Amino acid sequence: MTTAPSPSPRQARPQLIGLIGANVAGSLSPLLHEREAAAQGLRYAYRALDLDELGLTPEDAGQLARDAARLGYTGLNVTHPCKQTVIPGLDALSHDARALGAVNTVTVDADPADHAAHDGGTHPGSRLAGPRLTGRNTDHSGFRAALAEGLPGVPLGTVVLVGAGGAGSAVARALLDSGVRELLVADVDPARAAALAARLGEPGSGSRVAAVAHEEVPARLGEADGVVNATPIGMVGHPGTPFDTSALTRRHWVADVVYRPLATQLVKAALAAGCRVLDGGWMAVAQAADSFELFTGLAADRARMRAHFLDLVAETD
Repeated sequence: MTTAPSPSPRQARPQLIGLIGANVAGSLSPLLHEREAAAQGLRYAYRALDLDELGLTPEDAGQLARDAARLGYTGLNVTHPCKQTVIPGLDALSHDARALGAVNTVTVDADPADHAAHDGGTHPGSRLAGPRLTGRNTDHSGFRAALAEGLPGVPLGTVVLVGAGGAGSAVARALLDSGVRELLVADVDPARAAALAARLGEPGSGSRVAAVAHEEVPARLGEADGVVNATPIGMVGHPGTPFDTSALTRRHWVADVVYRPLATQLVKAALAAGCRVLDGGWMAVAQAADSFELFTGLAADRARMRAHFLDLVAETD
């Protein structure tokens, strides 16, 4: 008789996961993770750590992550507006997180024997006492997978990216890795757009990355194949569209990273214009699946998670 392999310590232990961010009480991530864990027979609880409810600021995110780990949290997701401010509280960064300057997933190694297992370099603020926190980025891998699955075959000559924060940085890298030849980055903070363009516009990369003024986005769509919204505009509490959508035509494709609501004003305008559209649910599921694997050591069933996600949207909306 063949004996089934024993689960690794990470797979066997109960998981307590937290979500650090502002206004995250309505996030679908807790239920999405818990339903996949239940389907795999895991002991897994996911809790929101809302800055607003805790009376904290984005600059407190790093200390909040450390406090959560000391209280027994085994992993953390990080969302707006903490993907960059959480970094000073971490011990190490994965290669993706370090290159992007943004973190959306934190793994916690409580056992000193696990400390050598991380895949990133040490962080200047590295602390070897207590749990070791490693910042990672599944927004990058998640958006790349979402684009390939949700918008297969779209032209990738010139793409406009609106938003150069933590999510924008990850989406920009994913777009370039997907084959975009020219990436135009816009942000309400011109310096942030310029910094991201400078960081990604590596000589010999085969792609051109340039910062453009935020108010130029509608005009720039005249030369673009697609546009991605990587800002919070459109989500609950941040109504509106990130740019004037009257410039959209049926030859454009449009992607949004916002998923609450799933049908943002941008998504509705793009569909009305006849565009191919990637709603924020695609990235939400893909990055969640990658985070789930980092937390548990087990592969998530992505099709099942997508179905769970759509069920949750229908139930909550």
